[in-house]
Amino acid sequence: MPPTPRSLLRRIVRLVALLAIAWLALSWLVVLVLRFVPPWTSAFMMERRAEALFTGEKGFTLHHRWVPWDEISPQVGIAMVAGEDQKFPYHHGFDVDAIQDAIDAADEGKRLRGASTISQQTAKNLFLWNGRSFVRKGLEAYFTVLIEATWPKRRILEVYMNTVELGDGVYGVGAASDVFFHTAPSRLGVAQAARLAAVLPNPRRLRVDAPSAYVMRRTAWISQQMAQLGGPSYLTRPAPVSGRVR
Repeated sequence: MPPTPRSLLRRIVRLVALLAIAWLALSWLVVLVLRFVPPWTSAFMMERRAEALFTGEKGFTLHHRWVPWDEISPQVGIAMVAGEDQKFPYHHGFDVDAIQDAIDAADEGKRLRGASTISQQTAKNLFLWNGRSFVRKGLEAYFTVLIEATWPKRRILEVYMNTVELGDGVYGVGAASDVFFHTAPSRLGVAQAARLAAVLPNPRRLRVDAPSAYVMRRTAWISQQMAQLGGPSYLTRPAPVSGRVR
């Protein structure tokens, strides 16, 4: 006897629910594993490789090298936080004040500006793709919640420093140290760390190895912010209310 329309609909709903549960479980499992295992690549790296392949970009080389937290100069972490997300040690993945400021600026007709935290950028770099859409922003928020719930702050910053694009085809502080400064990431000083942070979030136009006047001004500003925040100790200082880099 063929299934009735009602029973067929029930089966479809059950299948969709099972697929959704399976996807949620799998995505959380991946995030859990990456708390302990260094990601060997990221969605952004794979997208850049595919772009170079499909456009016939000759001579393109992708540079990436994972470097553990203890082998990265502490100046790099505070530089990234000073330049990108000064509330990073204290928020839970989303900077509500920055989001509200961006909305207010858009309502006033000003240029749309980003309000993404380091946690959101880590989620985007690892799992998603370039571009703007409600679907991508929704997935970014979902993975941000998973990451914040599963990883300590230090792990989030460690993965961010190792996967963020710092030049065309140059991903992470390990590769950037090799390509731009020819030194170990543990030896990077304040000025070098600040210059890496200064090219974000547009490292293909703004260059570490050939800094424009804008990059140099931003480097100086980030260096100043690093000092005002208290240097690397800012990342381990107890929060005023709750949360800290662990």
